[in-house]
Formats: sequence, C-alpha cells, structure tokens
Amino acid sequence: MRFHSGLRHVCAAAGLLSVSLGAAEAGADPSSLPPEMGWNYGEQETPRTAAMGGASRALGADINGLFTNPANLAASRVYHLAALGQIWPEANRQSYGAAAIDSATSRLAAGVGGFYTLQDSEGLKRKGIDARLGLAFPLGDRIFVGATGKLLRLEQNGLGPLGSSLASGGLKNTSIVNGMTFDAGLTVRPISLLSLAIVGTNLTNPGDGYRPLGLGGGIAIGQRQFAIEADMTANFTTYDKTKFRYMVGGELLIADTYPLRAGYRFDQGLQSHLVTGGAGYLDRQFGVELSVQRGVSGPSSTAIILGLQLFLEGIGLARGAEDIDIPGG
Repeated sequence: MRFHSGLRHVCAAAGLLSVSLGAAEAGADPSSLPPEMGWNYGEQETPRTAAMGGASRALGADINGLFTNPANLAASRVYHLAALGQIWPEANRQSYGAAAIDSATSRLAAGVGGFYTLQDSEGLKRKGIDARLGLAFPLGDRIFVGATGKLLRLEQNGLGPLGSSLASGGLKNTSIVNGMTFDAGLTVRPISLLSLAIVGTNLTNPGDGYRPLGLGGGIAIGQRQFAIEADMTANFTTYDKTKFRYMVGGELLIADTYPLRAGYRFDQGLQSHLVTGGAGYLDRQFGVELSVQRGVSGPSSTAIILGLQLFLEGIGLARGAEDIDIPGG
C-alpha cells in the first residue's frame, strides 16, 4: 500500500537524520569559517529552498513560505506538518526544527514553526531558538500577501583570544539577542506560469548582523511539473555597505512523485559561490526530501538539509484541502 510505502521512506530518512546528527556532533574543533556563513544571516532553509540555491521567494509555498516569503502560505490549500534538520559540518552547526501550516480550513492561512540551533560548540559556543508565526491572505486568485513574526533568543558563550577575562570573556549564559522582528511579503501571479515576489526581512531593523534588514525579490516560470526561479536579495546590515546575493534554481517533478532540484548562489559579502542539489519522494501522505549545498569558491562549506512532511489533507484529516501548487514547493 502507498501509505506503508511512504511510512518506510519516512522511517529510513529519520534514521539517516539521526546518524548525520550524531556524526556532526562528534566534530570537536572550532570552526574556521566566518561566523556569518555558519549563521546564514539568520535564515532557515528547507530542503527545497536549499536545493534551489535559495531561489524560493516566488514559488516556495506551504512550509517553505514560513521561512522565505510569508505571502506564499496562502498560495496553496494544504494542511502540512514537517520535521526539519540542518547539518553544516565545517561550521560545526546543527539545527533541528518543526513546522505546521493550515491553509485548508480557512482563507486566512497560518503557519507556525521554529528551530533550535547549536553552532561551533568548541569556538563561539552559540545556541539559539528561532520561533515564527506566519499569516497570509489571498487577494483573489492571483495576489497573496503575508507577514511572519519572528522571535530570536541567542546565546554565545565562547571565549576570545584572551580567554576568560573582562576583555574577551563574552556574555556567558546571557542572551546577546532576545527580541522580535517580522518579515512581510507579496506574491503576484499575473498568469498561471509566471510568479513575481518581493519580501522584506527583519523590518524592525534590529541593527545587528544576526537579524539583518533585507529586501529580496524573485521571478519564477513554471508550475507543478517544472519550474525555474531567479532571486536577488540585499543585505543592509551585516557589512559596512549593502551586499547582494544572487540565486537561481530549477525543479523537475518526475512521475508526479520524485522531485529533482539544482541551483546556484553567489554571496557578494562572503565572495562565495555555492552549487546546490536535492531530491525527494512525495506521495499523497508523506514527503521525504534531502538537499546538499557545497561551496566551490570562497570559504569552503557544506550544508545538508533533510525534511520529513506529513500531508494531512492526503490522509483525509483535513477537509476541503486541495493542493494547487508544487508538492514540497
């Protein structure tokens, strides 16, 4: 049966995630990467977003919308639950997360999710909780608006070059960030094959590099079976002047079950080039997706992102749900 087949895929992926997490925790050396690379500017990536090189603002719906463009929470009628994991070996970072979205039982779509992050346990000793609540509403069939409130609590207990001293002892067991901000997004689909999006991030302008003020946009061509997207973002806070990132990604859905994705990203601030890719298994009840990012120029880094999803509308637990977007997208 398809239900049991999907369950086997989920269990296998859960085992892979636990092995990966254990292997990552075994690494004990401080990270040599720039901290902003390991922190990823405070962005949390799903398997689809990561595999697309970050190009997900125009077509990244359902769970993806909570972390990239809140307007897209309303772009499909679904009821999804997700467990998410991120492993960054060179950055010595692990992130564990969960999310849920309901856009099936009301026109007002809602999503909630969060991540617990450990970064550079032998260097920065950074740990944080990132919690999010998103709301979105369709203005007709082609325009979607949304906003996501974000709470970040971050501690950094690592020592500087002078050790445990007044000069470099850090802020042990004290939050260096503990506050809220929000993102807002707009998605327009003038025709069925074209999506345009604009997203503002951390719009309260907290003034720190952990939650940089930003503006991004995306344009995508395609729908369920095939899509190409290009995005650009501006970071106004992390560096001494505005820096840009350029992203492009493509997605192909084979046999209505197997998504294949690839992408590329250039980060002007870090002068880094990343290639990305991913694949998955999707049926009406479950989704299992895995993505990998690898730096090919600039700071050498790897990121592995795994996601497990439960589609409640496919199981029959959410009435009125009709997925009208790319599965997992």
